[in-house]
Amino acid sequence: MPGTEAVPGVRVFLAGDSAVAGRPRSMAPMAGWGQALPLFLRSARVVNAARAGASSRSFLERGRLAWILGNIASQDLLLVSFGLIDMKRAEGRFTEPFRDYQHFLRRYAHGARDRGAHPVFVTCHERRVFDRHGNMLRPLGLYPSAMRELAAALSVPLIDLNEWSVAQWRRKGPEGTRNIFLHLDPGEHPNYPEGVADNTHLRVRGGLECARFVAREMRAQRLLTPEHFRDLDAAVPEAAVDFLDDDVVERLTRSRVGLPHETGMVSS
Repeated sequence: MPGTEAVPGVRVFLAGDSAVAGRPRSMAPMAGWGQALPLFLRSARVVNAARAGASSRSFLERGRLAWILGNIASQDLLLVSFGLIDMKRAEGRFTEPFRDYQHFLRRYAHGARDRGAHPVFVTCHERRVFDRHGNMLRPLGLYPSAMRELAAALSVPLIDLNEWSVAQWRRKGPEGTRNIFLHLDPGEHPNYPEGVADNTHLRVRGGLECARFVAREMRAQRLLTPEHFRDLDAAVPEAAVDFLDDDVVERLTRSRVGLPHETGMVSS
């Protein structure tokens, strides 16, 4: 685990799916929590390598973990959060929770530790799914449990965003969660002129609150020293979340790919 002294220039690398990924300006107000995390950190640079549509398998097999491991250094953190896409049985992304999902997560943890960095598992936030009686369902199934089990087995710190989100979404209910997820009426936003009803992807408010929880847990678990955190209890305006131009996001996405064989895998 990181020591108690502040580490100048420490970086927080993010490996994950669309729940974490930064979104371009053309997709606002959709936002991953990794996009908002820098607002709660100081003297710690966030390197958000998360990729929309990635599973723990495809992220590794397509060289994205290799890029992280080629750039991460001693004392850096690697936050790993997958699950939304691992459950999809298409395009080489699916994993079984207690089999290859855990197998791939081990690769992230061991890869970070081999380089003197510190892995952290973050369970994925739950989707917004309620039955006709207003009861919240948990379509992510066993993936959060599988991550919890592996974190305990490997002594990897765990931030249980899933359990927190279930409590929050359940308390807010079907109507109260509409402004957390990407629900927009026709004409409400120029990027979605016909409106949208998306129960998987967060909008800015949801990204901010998930990022705040992650940062609070990082501080509570002493993953970084207190001096690395800011505004954990302060009101943060949605306008503070930064959206990059589409071409910048595309360039960063394309550049953050290494050689898959560096992680001992063959490209798919």
